[in-house]
Amino acid sequence: MTTPVVGVLALQGDVREHLVALAAADAVARPVRRPEELAEIDGLVIPGGESTTISKLAHLFGLMEPLRACVREGLPVYGTCAGLIMLADKILDPRSGQETIGGIDMIVRRNAFGRQNESFEAAVDVQGVGGAPVEGVFIRAPWVESVGAEVEVLAEYEGHIVAVRQGDALATSFHPELTGDHRIHALFVDMVRARGASGSL
Repeated sequence: MTTPVVGVLALQGDVREHLVALAAADAVARPVRRPEELAEIDGLVIPGGESTTISKLAHLFGLMEPLRACVREGLPVYGTCAGLIMLADKILDPRSGQETIGGIDMIVRRNAFGRQNESFEAAVDVQGVGGAPVEGVFIRAPWVESVGAEVEVLAEYEGHIVAVRQGDALATSFHPELTGDHRIHALFVDMVRARGASGSL
């Protein structure tokens, strides 16, 4: 697989920015809104936004169970901010009725770094990303409270886990798609390409 097809879950959030970043990382990027479109992609990005709204819309569009099935079956997936929450097996402080896709053995705390007016940027060293630290944009960002034995911690900020990987699932608390630095998207596209090369999709 030389040019993987990577979808962006286009229910809510900063979809366009992810499409641009994926294209810059040498993927064919397309929005995903319907269950049948999941069969046409090699990997999926779950963007930032509002995790409760994404959860509700995923049910409304008939996507929640197909997404869970795809992740269980090993579809490479990358979640940013709200997407990280959606990939968590457990939310520490869920809103009523809030559900996740799951796939990463972690417990997350919503809005852990503060509300909208407390958003900030910070340099973050991310394992697997060469060169200078990544500029992390934290907007009502969650953090990871704890992880299971199979989860690799890729980055911390002020003692809190902000990037993780478990198998073909990647997640960050921050928004690399907003900075023009496409190295984390390139890392994910490489994960997708490697998965396709293994013949296990």
